[in-house]
Amino acid sequence: MRDFTPKAAVVAPAPSQEQAEYEHPHLLKNYRRSPVNIVRGEGCELIDDRGNRYLDFVAGIAVCALGHAHPKIAKAIAAQAATLVQASNLYHHEPAGMLATELARRSGFGRVFFCNSGSEANEAALKLARKLAFRNGENERRTILACRGSFHGRTFGALAATDNPKYQEGFEPLPAGFAFTPFNDVAALEKAIDTSVAAFIVEPIQGESGVHPADPAFLAAARRLCAERGALLIFDEIQCGMGRLGTLFAFETFGVRPDVVTIAKSLSNGLPIGAVLIDERAAGGLQPGDHGTTFGGSPVPCAAGLAHLLLRDQLDLDAHVQRVSAVMWDGLVSLAADYPQAFGPPRGRGLMLGLPVREPFEAKSFMDAARREKKLLINAAGGNTIRIIPPLIVSAEQIEDGLRRLRAATQSVLAGAAAQSRPAT
Repeated sequence: MRDFTPKAAVVAPAPSQEQAEYEHPHLLKNYRRSPVNIVRGEGCELIDDRGNRYLDFVAGIAVCALGHAHPKIAKAIAAQAATLVQASNLYHHEPAGMLATELARRSGFGRVFFCNSGSEANEAALKLARKLAFRNGENERRTILACRGSFHGRTFGALAATDNPKYQEGFEPLPAGFAFTPFNDVAALEKAIDTSVAAFIVEPIQGESGVHPADPAFLAAARRLCAERGALLIFDEIQCGMGRLGTLFAFETFGVRPDVVTIAKSLSNGLPIGAVLIDERAAGGLQPGDHGTTFGGSPVPCAAGLAHLLLRDQLDLDAHVQRVSAVMWDGLVSLAADYPQAFGPPRGRGLMLGLPVREPFEAKSFMDAARREKKLLINAAGGNTIRIIPPLIVSAEQIEDGLRRLRAATQSVLAGAAAQSRPAT
């Protein structure tokens, strides 16, 4: 009988009494969940099993663009579920075709591939790049170039393109043929993109590493170099796309058009979906049998995605994001100025913003205090950063309310730290 006990088992710390109360005995313990049991969502609020209402500035990690339980999204999901849930990709069905047509119309890209997540979208894009080079007879063109500080997913190929040892440790050997270049360094990029590079994949705003926007000049240089040297330019817009920056696609905000765009997260406002938008010139890289997925492009998430796109037009969502994001930005600038011992200047664009936390403070402390004391949900990202990614429908009044709550939580954390530093009498 095989022994499945890890040879160098790491014993996880025992959960606190508060955490233990919410632990489910059979869920794999690979997440550090907050001790809250969410049972319902309404707009920009989440409600727990005790009736507490939380102002949500996380949005399912940049997923619920139209908020929670939007009635028109729910109606589209229910109607499609009552008609056709799954048919496979052996046959045509209208929801996938209609959503692909709508995405192509809005983006200008000729072809769309559907999958189930952002990691899968990036996997497909990377496979497309290598297969395109193979079909073009460029067998030496195999390298996938990514940026330092990148995050492209947790499947093996996407993980190999992710520059974070914390996510990679223990999963080696990772797939070969990946290289990295410094983010926003044009001179280094000039040297890195050569005839061995099949694709350069880049996030217009790096999210997981702490909300770092690309310099438009860096993306413009990437566009020029990829065109000159025969590599595909892939924008990973999984977190920063779908209206989060005030334009439907991040490439529109930065004024640089890639060859491939990957999207996911908010496309279906909460249902699992990913998509790869491909320029017609590159689309021949993947042909029948080269790549596939059982659930990708299933009718229900596609119906939700289509409803989302139509709703954003009715709401004039881009103009709304541009207006209210200015309120959020000004509030974070003011907060950082008032508490320079705790925060650095904010970073980001639109409603994808980061507030760097200064040592010895930790972003998680502010996250916990905001949730526990002020019923505000925020997120701790890499680089000791508070990440703020609310639903795109958030109102200016809700933003001001959230900023007040964050300010109060900040005062609580600072007061607690001051009390701990006082000498005992």
